[in-house]
Amino acid sequence: MDLAADNPHQLASAPIVVGVDGSPAAADAVRWAAGVAAERGRELLVATGTNLDVTRALLGSYSQLQPDVTESIHQYGDEKVAAASELARELYPAVVVRTEVSSAHPASLLIDLSATAHLLVIGGPVDRTGAGRLGSILLSVASKSEGAVVVVRGAERRWSDGPVVVGVDGSSTSAAATAAAFEEAALRGVPLVAVHAWQEPLFESYARLLQPPADPQDILRAEEEVLGERLAGWQERFPEVNVRREVTLGDARELLADWSERAQLLVVGSRGRGAIVGGLLGSTSNTLVQRSHCPVMVVHEARNRA
Repeated sequence: MDLAADNPHQLASAPIVVGVDGSPAAADAVRWAAGVAAERGRELLVATGTNLDVTRALLGSYSQLQPDVTESIHQYGDEKVAAASELARELYPAVVVRTEVSSAHPASLLIDLSATAHLLVIGGPVDRTGAGRLGSILLSVASKSEGAVVVVRGAERRWSDGPVVVGVDGSSTSAAATAAAFEEAALRGVPLVAVHAWQEPLFESYARLLQPPADPQDILRAEEEVLGERLAGWQERFPEVNVRREVTLGDARELLADWSERAQLLVVGSRGRGAIVGGLLGSTSNTLVQRSHCPVMVVHEARNRA
């Protein structure tokens, strides 16, 4: 992640944007987002999309005969942001709160707002069982937004406890996630755990065919050196951050999910080394936004706007 002054996500005017829909998960997102806004002295933008444009198109001439239908939809949107704003102000009275109710689709609105947001925050699914439980709006927002999207999970836990944990796999999005994780750890004044789970397809099946046979410990030592090189520049930039490295042969999704029970924030790239090109989310980020026990930050590479 580019931390330069011309990065729109780092400008002092960039707000914390939180998407709301009236659900308990959205209320958790508001609490988390308002807390970050208070800590960092940023404005909180509470936003909701009513999808009224599509509704009008579906209703056709009926919407002209019965304008109260569309008015009711907009009023419902006003009520959702008003309730969320009241919650944020009750918890953090000093935070400046602004609201936006749009006729756009909720996902489209949040994706657009992400371009100038410091962070975009949404509530995570409650059920941790299976990809089918992941809402389409959450999936679209987490995969297509710019900058960093935080999916708030683990409302029952104290988010202030534990380190920031980042998954590192060597991809370009992983590099962006590493940068974001160092910044988050520095801002929070907590340690950073850099996790690299090394796993090659069918390694155990084919290792015996190599001459001489591959020793997993030798490979792990090499992976540890590579991880150290990937972190070195950021450790120099953030010398105040205490970094712990964890390299293991295994599944990154399982290792990070386990860490989520002790972390205050997980940070991952939007697509990892194993993701299908053109896919929505990498397998690791997709799994964690459903299964994590703490908030998950999904980081996207900076887009070239030239």
